[in-house]
Amino acid sequence: MIPYGKQDINKADIDAVVSVLNSDFLTQGPQVPLFENAVSNYCNVNFGIAVNSATSALHIACLALGLEEGDWLWTSPNSFVASANCGLYCGAKVDFVDIDTKTYNLSINELEKKLIQAKKENKLPKILIPVHFAGQSCRMKKINDLSKQYGFHVIEDASHAIGGKYLDDPIGSCKYSDITVFSFHPVKIITTAEGGLATTNSKKLAEKMQIYRSHGVTRNEELMNKTSEGDWYYQQVDLGFNYRMTELQAALGISQMKRLDEFVTKRHILKRRYDSLFSDFPVIIPCQDKSCYSALHLYPIQLELNKIFKSRNQIFEKMRNSGIGVNVHYIPIYAHPYYQNLGFKVENFPITELYYNRAISIPLFHTMTFEQQDEVVDVLNKILQ
Repeated sequence: MIPYGKQDINKADIDAVVSVLNSDFLTQGPQVPLFENAVSNYCNVNFGIAVNSATSALHIACLALGLEEGDWLWTSPNSFVASANCGLYCGAKVDFVDIDTKTYNLSINELEKKLIQAKKENKLPKILIPVHFAGQSCRMKKINDLSKQYGFHVIEDASHAIGGKYLDDPIGSCKYSDITVFSFHPVKIITTAEGGLATTNSKKLAEKMQIYRSHGVTRNEELMNKTSEGDWYYQQVDLGFNYRMTELQAALGISQMKRLDEFVTKRHILKRRYDSLFSDFPVIIPCQDKSCYSALHLYPIQLELNKIFKSRNQIFEKMRNSGIGVNVHYIPIYAHPYYQNLGFKVENFPITELYYNRAISIPLFHTMTFEQQDEVVDVLNKILQ
């Protein structure tokens, strides 16, 4: 089976993890700060806060920005459920903004229309989470302009996008947002097995997220309500969680960061080759916005079903049965039973529905060979005949 995505672990990665296993610290040691520095330096941002998953990073980002009961959080429906669940964790209400027909990211036109209506109804969001789907940045400059006009905070969900750029700035620089969140799940660009990280340029937000990730506990005397009693002393100053990243994960992440640019460059080579090979197929290939340099986590095609006379499900099953590990990204968040019970209606998001019903993610990963790529294309070609 050729998977839709997979990690690339080399001897240097293994040696880095083994070195930690032989060290004095398996958790709360020097590797996590080193990993945070590696990512923040790469992204040209002031602070990095490493956690055990991007889901945890989204949660503490929302908390740091003061999201609470009665507030609204908006995000894209074309994402994994974590992009919306983080708002519900905080007691807030969640809503979605339909996607762009070309990039499959949150639509700026739909966002503007929704903001105008929400202002009339006094239901403006406290936080907007634009999702950089498949590794391509949303139009962050325009989103930043709207955030200033309407007074909402911005968390970039860049789970797919480390190594990408927007207007020549690295994604994660937070030039147009309060916080950016990365994922290091094994199918992402780089991996820490499981793990996530939040970047920000705000010292205040960084300190809040650091406290929330570790039980609400601090040894920073500046954040205590009295002078420290000694080196052993700490205080719980808020209600936090155990969202820490281990030293093993961080060591793997440090090693993987050294190859990040290599990983993304190879994905672009494969993407250009797919574009060429699919030029005469009845499929819509992913559109790349000229303002962006995508990290290319995914290569989602849309089937032109009016020209194929087979269903997406039939094509999907035939691909899987032929050893091609295709997937679909994503089931719209509002379509899940939990969100249906909250009252969301599929007809309110026509572009997301159109995309979802035609989408298939085909294999794309750093170690993919041209021979494997040719096999993917040949199998799809035979199925479409």
